[in-house]
Amino acid sequence: MTAEPDKNSDRRIDRRSPRVFLVGAGPGDPGLITIRGKELLERADVVIYDYLANKKLLQYVDRNAQFIYVGKKGGVHHAHTQEEINRMLVDYGKAGRVVVRLKGGDPFIFGRGGEEIEELVKAGIPFEVVPGVTAATAAATYAGIPITHRKYTSSVAFITGHEDPAKKESRIAWDKLATGVGTIVIYMGIKNLASITEKLIRYGRAPETPVAVVRWASTYEQRTVTGTLADIAEVVVRNKIKPPSMVVIGEVVNLREKINWFENRPLFGRRALVTRTREQASDLVAALEQLGVECLEFPTIAIEPPESYAEVDRALADLAGNDFILFTSANAVKFFFARFFELGMDIRDLKGPLIGVVGKTTAKALAAYCLRPDIVPEEFTGEGLADALEKTGVKGSKILIPRALVAREVLPERLRAAGAEVSVVPVYRNVKPNTILGQNATASLRHLLENREIDFITFTSSSTVTNFLAMLDVQPGEELAGLLGGVTVASIGPVTSATAEKNGIHVDVQPSSYTIPDMVDSIVEFLQTETG
Repeated sequence: MTAEPDKNSDRRIDRRSPRVFLVGAGPGDPGLITIRGKELLERADVVIYDYLANKKLLQYVDRNAQFIYVGKKGGVHHAHTQEEINRMLVDYGKAGRVVVRLKGGDPFIFGRGGEEIEELVKAGIPFEVVPGVTAATAAATYAGIPITHRKYTSSVAFITGHEDPAKKESRIAWDKLATGVGTIVIYMGIKNLASITEKLIRYGRAPETPVAVVRWASTYEQRTVTGTLADIAEVVVRNKIKPPSMVVIGEVVNLREKINWFENRPLFGRRALVTRTREQASDLVAALEQLGVECLEFPTIAIEPPESYAEVDRALADLAGNDFILFTSANAVKFFFARFFELGMDIRDLKGPLIGVVGKTTAKALAAYCLRPDIVPEEFTGEGLADALEKTGVKGSKILIPRALVAREVLPERLRAAGAEVSVVPVYRNVKPNTILGQNATASLRHLLENREIDFITFTSSSTVTNFLAMLDVQPGEELAGLLGGVTVASIGPVTSATAEKNGIHVDVQPSSYTIPDMVDSIVEFLQTETG
C-alpha cells in the first residue's frame, strides 16, 4: 500500500518533526490512555489501530481522518501482516501525513513496537513513542493483586508465553525464573499454560503457588479465575477462559481476597445504552461507569444552533421588557448565552427580569454564568414550573422562554391561559444523528439489541425516546417488544415515561426526583433487587 499526499490539506509539515507516533492505548479501559496519546489522536490524519485498542478511543479522532484496522487475533486470520503494517507506516510517513499507530497496552512491551520503529529509522522518518499502561500491571491491579508487596516479594518478571515460532529453542531461562523471581506475569500464555506451569514446577516452584488468570482486564468483560500452579491449567479449561488473558503467578495473588475492588462494583459487567446527547452524557456516563457499567454512548439527539438567529436577536434586544425569563433545559441556557455574548452583551443586560428554571440541572448550568435562579419548582417538569409561576400571579406579565425549536407546549400554554404574554424563542434544534462513530446508526443499534448485548437503556427526555424509535426504524408492536426483550428501561421522569409507554416501551425505572443522580440510584436499586 502506497499513500499519496493530501493535495487539499493546508497542514504544514516540518520535515524534522515526528510524523509517525506509536501510541500505547492502554489495556482496555479507554480512560487509561495518556493525555499525550489523546492529544495525538485529535491531530491524526491516519489512525492504524489494533484489536486490543478500545474503539471508544476513536471518538477523539477527526471524522475526516483515515481509519485502518490491522488487528491480530491468535489462531485467526490477521487483518494485515506485520510486514504490511510496517509498509503502511513508512508510506504514510513519507507522504507527510500525521500517523498514529494505536497499539494495545504499551508499544514496547510485547507489542512489536521496536520492530516498527526500526523500519521507520531505516526509512529516515521522524517518530515519537508514547508509553501506555501495559496489560500486566492493569490485569493485576484490576483483579486486586499488587504485583509487588513488601511482605511478599520485591521482584517481578514479565514474560511471553508465546515466543517467536522461528526460534529453535526458548530464550526464557525457566530454571532461573522459577525460583529467582517473586511474581511472574505471563502475556499470551493461555495456549501453552499447561506446559508453562509444568516447567515452573519442574524447576522448583511450589505446586501450591497461587495463580490468577485475568481475561479482558480493565473492561466490563473482565473475568478472573484463580488456582495453583498444579491446577490452574485445568481451571482455565473448565471455565472456558480464552485470550486475551494475563497470568499472574506468586503469593501476592492471595491478596485478591481483600483487595478485589473492580469486580465488586455494584453493577459490574452490565452494559448500558445511553441515548442522551454526547454533550450532555458525561455526568450520566461517569456515574454509571463508577458503578462498573460499560456505557455505549448512542446519542439519539444531536444539538445544533437555529437555522437563523433573527428571532433570537430580536428577543435579546428587548430583554429589559420582560418580567420573566424561563429556561427549561441546560441546552437552552448554553445556546442562549452563546448568542448573548456573541452579540457583545454582558450580565448587566439581564437586570430586571426574574429568572426561572425547570430544575436543579438547569440551575447548575445557569450557575456557570454566575447567576442564581429566582424560581425553581418543587417538581422538575414544565408543569411544575407553570405551577410555581401561577402561584406568583403572572397575569399581564411578559415572559420569554428560550428553548428548543420543537418542545412540549404545556408551559407556554399554561402561562398564556393565566393571562401572561409569552414569547417562545428557539435558541437550538434537536436533530437526529445519521452515524455513530462513522457507522450507520440504525444498523449499529439493531445489531446490539438483536444480539442481546444491552442490559439497560436510559432515556432522559421525550426526544431521546422518539428519536430512538426513528433510528431503530421500528413501529410499536411485536418487533419492538422482541428487540427490547430482557432490556431494562430507565426514564428520567414522568413526561419521558409517558412518551415511552405511548410508543410501546415499558418503563421499569423512574426516580421520584427527576435528576441524573436520582436516576442512577434508582437503576442500582432496581437491578440489585432484580438479581436478588
